[in-house]
Amino acid sequence: MTTWARHAKIAFVGSHGIRKTTAAHAFVGTLQRAGRSVEYGREVVRDNPLGINETATGEAQLWVLVSQVRQELELAPKAEALVTDRGVVDNYAYYLRACGMVDRFDIEPFVRAWSGTYDLVVRLLPDIALQADGVRSTSDAFRDEIESILDRILPAFLRPERLAALHASEVTDETDWWPLAERLAKNLGEPLLAEGVPRARRRRPPAARGVGQQGFPAGGAVGGVGGDTAAPQLELGLPTQSGGARGESAPLIRDQEPKLLGANRPEE
Repeated sequence: MTTWARHAKIAFVGSHGIRKTTAAHAFVGTLQRAGRSVEYGREVVRDNPLGINETATGEAQLWVLVSQVRQELELAPKAEALVTDRGVVDNYAYYLRACGMVDRFDIEPFVRAWSGTYDLVVRLLPDIALQADGVRSTSDAFRDEIESILDRILPAFLRPERLAALHASEVTDETDWWPLAERLAKNLGEPLLAEGVPRARRRRPPAARGVGQQGFPAGGAVGGVGGDTAAPQLELGLPTQSGGARGESAPLIRDQEPKLLGANRPEE
């Protein structure tokens, strides 16, 4: 089997309670079905011995950021792709907030440089209500503060072709992650499908769903979701705003490239 020439890395980022973990696990499965070896980097903040959420100190958030980097260093060489639940850039947002928006330890140059090691960063946008899990904060104001910081630093730290966005509400069992995997492969300059993995014929959406101009399910706002009948479509553009409080949607700038949803996908 022909492997990718270098190790790929993709991070799912954003504030908390926005289905990053669910999205990351689903994307791992997509890459595996393409015949690629994958490592998964779990969220490290829950191991933080110094405290989390609104009362976390700058030192506590620095621990999280450094632990994120350590984990990526350990896991990246073990497979063709590393999929992480969080990255340095969203951990940096929490750090800045904890430090009162002052970079007390002067880590911004490092975070900027490390952000360039991701082949793709997917931002999950908060349009769902926070759910109490006994660990993370349920404060909308706290989440909105983090999102506001991300609005500013993500475009500054990442090149547009390496930044994608998706509303949290679109992360469901029906989400088609294949176009995102194709985009990752394109950024690498490599084929997505491993040698020996057969290509499937393009799947046509059922007629009952309604078809848009490009052959995708019609209706809905971001992603073209029509009620509960159409599979969520991934937006692969940049967010222009965070979406604010829960239940609000943020408009996205669409890429000009066609989104080949469901194309060239091996049968599951």
